[in-house]
Amino acid sequence: MSLNLPARPWSLAWSNPVAWWWGVLTLVSGVNIAVWVLLYRTLNQPPASSGSAPGIELMLLLCAAYVFGCAFRSLLPRADVQRICLFDHWLSSVMIGRTVATVAEVCFAAQRAIILYQLGTMTGAGTTLTAAWLVLPLILIAEGFSWHAVLTRNYLGNAIENSIWAVTFFIVGVGLCRLLPEFDGLVRGVLIVTIVGIAGYLAFLASVDVPMYLKRWRADAADGSQLLSHREGFWDVTRRWVVTHDLAEWKDEIAWMSLYFSVAVWASLALCVCYAFADDLPRYRNDTATASWSSNAPDKADLVTTSGSERQR
Repeated sequence: MSLNLPARPWSLAWSNPVAWWWGVLTLVSGVNIAVWVLLYRTLNQPPASSGSAPGIELMLLLCAAYVFGCAFRSLLPRADVQRICLFDHWLSSVMIGRTVATVAEVCFAAQRAIILYQLGTMTGAGTTLTAAWLVLPLILIAEGFSWHAVLTRNYLGNAIENSIWAVTFFIVGVGLCRLLPEFDGLVRGVLIVTIVGIAGYLAFLASVDVPMYLKRWRADAADGSQLLSHREGFWDVTRRWVVTHDLAEWKDEIAWMSLYFSVAVWASLALCVCYAFADDLPRYRNDTATASWSSNAPDKADLVTTSGSERQR
């Protein structure tokens, strides 16, 4: 069952700025899918013929979940807590959209964890390895708060969710900073660009996203808005969506959705490329860092000798 505001369910007048925004999102999503297909054909080759990195299939699969998940949410945009959408269709159900978002976001987090683990193992950077192990658990916790917010219509859950995302990306940034002394040239440049991007994302979360949800939470509390139980919320998200093309209803969602469905997807695609060129990374290792790591690593012969001595004792 859907509840419609005065708006034709499958029409968007191009005089409406929301229509242009939706059109750009759809176009960008189409390009993103095309890029993923190109990467799949280029990178997912038999190792004997192309030297592709082991495990690239998993990275491409995780990326596909995010790329196609974001494309679906771009084609049928919705704001979950408000229960608003652009088109009156059962696929606009908040339950479907939130489920797709959860799978996509967990897959994106898994990509970051894999890359951090790969780099941490290569360099012996314990800080980076620790960051790799923390990413997925933190994002799973964030998803739990997201579902709590959607089911109960409590924006405080969204504020906590996005705060956890901020903590997660801060940890990722620390892990990447630890790698700066380990690499030279192009790889160090990519690390610096990524760290700057993370800093920009953290600034956006701290100045725009989290304050927006806290403001909505305070406004609802001041108005005495009644929250739903999880059971009530479950039925609500499966049966109710409100069609609106009013810019006033969407203006606060446009900024984060535009970045989410474009820049974040490009980051997911870039992670596949970075992973595919893992065999080339040693060429960019800092000689001093490599020598230091090698000297600190226990020699295999020493390990064998030590092990033999322990057995004799």
